[in-house]
Amino acid sequence: AALVPVALAGPAAACPSYNNPTVFGSANVPANFAPDPWTRNVTAGGMQSLFDCGFSFPGFVVSPTGILTIAVEANSAAIDTVILVNAPDGSWHWNDDYRGLNSAITFQNPLQGQYDIWFGTLNRSSNNRARLILTELSY
Repeated sequence: AALVPVALAGPAAACPSYNNPTVFGSANVPANFAPDPWTRNVTAGGMQSLFDCGFSFPGFVVSPTGILTIAVEANSAAIDTVILVNAPDGSWHWNDDYRGLNSAITFQNPLQGQYDIWFGTLNRSSNNRARLILTELSY
């Protein structure tokens, strides 16, 4: 099981602005950080034209979807995962078998604040390799 605090903001406007919440999350990277280089996987591109936003340069960026999915995927097809989330409003959410034996919870119009996340297996077991997924894209 794990407890993962995640700070998320509500839906953002389509055009880029420093006042908008982030689509891919945020990170605090201090001076003299390690490991160097610091990396994060992201998805580039989108459907929102920068010209349509009033910028004088070309390009397309992603528009927030207004959804948040928290998922856990086991590295083995034989492992049946479960996920439990305490949302910022104190409500509890549980899932088993969202996609096959892997679990996920999708929040429509997610609340801003901390999401406490526990993940595990349906049956008593330990040391099962898995990965936690947070996405605002379709899952």
